[in-house]
Amino acid sequence: METLSQGANALFILLGAIMVLAMHAGFAFLELGTVRKKNQVNALVKILVDFSVSTVAYFLVGYGVAYGTHFFTGAESLAAKNGYELVKFFFLLTFAAAIPAIVSGGIAERARFGPQLVATAVIVGLIYPLFESVAWNQAFGVQAWLKASFGAEFHDFAGSVVVHAVGGWIGLAAVMLLGPRMNRYKKDGAISAHPPSSIPFLALGAWVLAVGWFGFNVMSAQTLDKISGLVAVNSLMAMVGGTLAATWAGRNDPGFAYNGPLAGLVAVCAGSDLMHPVGALVVGAVAGIIFVQMFTLTQNRWKIDDVLGVWPLHGLCGAWGGIACGIFGSSWAGGIGGVSLMAQLIGTLMGVVWAALGGLLVYGALKHFVGIRLSQEEEFDGADLSIHKIGATPEREVSW
Repeated sequence: METLSQGANALFILLGAIMVLAMHAGFAFLELGTVRKKNQVNALVKILVDFSVSTVAYFLVGYGVAYGTHFFTGAESLAAKNGYELVKFFFLLTFAAAIPAIVSGGIAERARFGPQLVATAVIVGLIYPLFESVAWNQAFGVQAWLKASFGAEFHDFAGSVVVHAVGGWIGLAAVMLLGPRMNRYKKDGAISAHPPSSIPFLALGAWVLAVGWFGFNVMSAQTLDKISGLVAVNSLMAMVGGTLAATWAGRNDPGFAYNGPLAGLVAVCAGSDLMHPVGALVVGAVAGIIFVQMFTLTQNRWKIDDVLGVWPLHGLCGAWGGIACGIFGSSWAGGIGGVSLMAQLIGTLMGVVWAALGGLLVYGALKHFVGIRLSQEEEFDGADLSIHKIGATPEREVSW
């Protein structure tokens, strides 16, 4: 029975890893559908290569930083317990690799390719794992202090703060250092609209992300005996709450309608194992409205050219999810309880500050020493031709 249990756990978390790996296709197509046609190839290549760099960085450095272990031993020992520790690494890697995938959407259309890969290696190898170790591995005694002071640890079941808020606030730092796309904001105050290049691809990306998210959340239990249908249904309710609220607040705009479910899912990650489904519906709906309102403000009033809205979607909705866990996860709100609003506030603030400072440090250093932005000519031609030497849809066949 023990052997069967070990095999079942390895399969369980492996399926979760595969589902979250598939979410990276969602990131790719969401970005592809949002950017202009001359940057579609770059969107596809960035997500794949960023994931590959993330794998190497997390395997060699990041996982050890987060959990104090390594894989520099014989394959026989790695295969123990049906290789459970290896597939656990695979699962947590897909979370870590979501950070550069999130950032990618914010800096689209004008970021250099090489420096972004360097940033990915540093973020996944060091910046992200340090906060991951605090939240999920009791590092530096922070969780013990929160429990002693406020009666509960910082709770983030599937990464509203650890993954999404951290990714979104790193993304904001990168976007601010890059500056807006060429001719996006004109000197007379006018704003040049850059509509999505393909609503069908944008929608496909959102659907792939939404489906994969059930692996992201449910499989965060990490062992089969801890699986909870409550997590699945809370994820579903937050998804539809975000969809309906964003569709209403965004006046039926398809870009908002398809980012709404993602906003809800970002927000419910932290407390999906604790909330009542009605609470999850409310959390998702609030997140959908946060995304629509803050995306509009950042783009139109504050003139922050965050192409996919990664700061409102992941940074702000992730922070809302961390705080909401302390409200709707409480027993008085119909939740299971065992959470502290103050611990959630402090943990969320720590993640936000750490991510913003880490993003400023990494992208600021790269900007100073090597540059992080395409030249005006390269940006005008588009990242596809400038970096990859081919467009997504060549207009004619080559004639010899």
